[in-house]
Amino acid sequence: MKVNALMVRQSFGKILKMLAAGNEPLVIEKGRKPVAVLITLEMFQKRFVDFQEIDKKNAILAQFRDSAVKTNESSLSVLRDLRYG
Repeated sequence: MKVNALMVRQSFGKILKMLAAGNEPLVIEKGRKPVAVLITLEMFQKRFVDFQEIDKKNAILAQFRDSAVKTNESSLSVLRDLRYG
């Protein structure tokens, strides 16, 4: 849905209600040219915040993988040592 910048200035509350009622972003036009997009908080979190969290998680996993200690022992021998002393 498209709205005029003047309408946004004059009736922001109404615009927020329209945004909450619909499930699509609002394109704000100024001089009949699109200049901005208004989306709900839920859409923002799904599209932007979640991606940032995924990136953070992947960075932590990469650090974890890179910091792993490599040994010449097999995992079986380590487990036997732990189990039987």
